[in-house]
Amino acid sequence: MAIILGIDPGSRTTGYGLLEMENLKIKYLASGSIVLSDLDFKKRLLVLNESLGQLIREYTPNQAAIEQVFVGKNASSALKLGHARGVALLAITQANLTVSEYSAKVVKKAVTGSGGANKKQVQTMITHILKLKNVPPPDASDALAIALCHGYSDNKAQLLR
Repeated sequence: MAIILGIDPGSRTTGYGLLEMENLKIKYLASGSIVLSDLDFKKRLLVLNESLGQLIREYTPNQAAIEQVFVGKNASSALKLGHARGVALLAITQANLTVSEYSAKVVKKAVTGSGGANKKQVQTMITHILKLKNVPPPDASDALAIALCHGYSDNKAQLLR
């Protein structure tokens, strides 16, 4: 059985999602957003590290998955995103978790069947697949999609062994 922490990193809001998977049986554990936008940038990074550390201690995942960095049009925003992603990787590494990285296109394809899906489509499919009563916010649904993508990939790798 795997408990997977999915992370959608962001310098203003970081989404997280936790799933328990055994074979292809999926159980939703938690999801949410770590909102950092009102803080000084250095303080955001500290709060992000502390918040992810607390989630890891609370849910004791044994695997983590994170979205790969994409290069946008704004270099400053991409650099800040890289910092937040680095802090997330640090929190994961401090907890001795294995981490896998997935591109947004791969995550969207795994969850919706289309690598070009929009955020609303991802939210809809996550709500349906996990049988959630409420639609998670975009950052949380993206993080759940990352965790789900990893769970699917991990199960496929086990079947091929």
